[in-house]
Amino acid sequence: VGITGTNGKSTTTALVHHILQTAGVPSLMGGNIGLPILSQEPLPEGGVYVLELSSYQIDLTKHLDCDVVVITNITPDHLERYSTYEEYADAKLRLARIQSLYDLRRPSHKRWCVVSASSKMLRDRFGDLEGRLAQFVTWVDTEAYPEDQSKWPNLQGPHNLENAVLARTACEGLDIDYRLIEQALRTYPGLPHRMERIREKDGVLFVNDSKATNATATAPALAAFPAIRWICGGQAKADNLDECAPFFSNVREAYTIGEASDLFARILAPHIKVAECGDLAHALLRAAHDAQPGETVLLSPACASFDQFTDFEARGDAFRRLVGGL
Repeated sequence: VGITGTNGKSTTTALVHHILQTAGVPSLMGGNIGLPILSQEPLPEGGVYVLELSSYQIDLTKHLDCDVVVITNITPDHLERYSTYEEYADAKLRLARIQSLYDLRRPSHKRWCVVSASSKMLRDRFGDLEGRLAQFVTWVDTEAYPEDQSKWPNLQGPHNLENAVLARTACEGLDIDYRLIEQALRTYPGLPHRMERIREKDGVLFVNDSKATNATATAPALAAFPAIRWICGGQAKADNLDECAPFFSNVREAYTIGEASDLFARILAPHIKVAECGDLAHALLRAAHDAQPGETVLLSPACASFDQFTDFEARGDAFRRLVGGL
């Protein structure tokens, strides 16, 4: 199973792996998440490799022919590498373009391509690919799934509904029993740095969403909580926060950090109260001091981390340590 997209691919990958484990299917997870897949011991016959794949990795591969391809969504990202948004989208779509229609070793084995309907760019760029694979493509539109997400404690918010439905659809293509899929959705433990609940102190919830490295990834976190002290900033990937704007009403105050501190403060100041804090430690202390019972202190930077940290994991780990020290 090869999973790509701009946002949601890590959660979808981990969720597919968790479903397979719950169903007793031997599986390994790797690629852009966890241990490198080729450094792990090979699976027995019938095992499933679940790979999160970045556009960079897809650019490099020549012959990765997945039984199941999942494309979560396409939004602008990595434009320092690709000359246009369309070129970036095509890099993601290449994972499906190099997928064979049939497994010649197992002629009866159906190939499966699961694609989110949420991204206009994805719909626009599918073109000849959809014609070639029409009988194997399943478009997933979460608006057609009136799910009760309360039964999935670690899959809250509209973005996680998309992740869950994509993972479920992919596993249906692997003939996993529906009841086992539902059991796995209920027991999924979540991933570090993805809307990770760190602790609650004096009625204030602290959430680590360091993986949100662009505005599209941050927007669902802002939608998920009604009263937020928002820590944002870092190395900006764009000069706007347009995707987050519909949820500014949930933000009590923003605390900006990193290279984007001034830029984000100028964008946000007409809409919400802003404190320019410079670094994560200062921002957390101020947000924790200001927060009232029932509010959430949320690290969801909408930025890359490389101005002040080695990666988003290091940023999230620092947040976790700082929260633990309050």
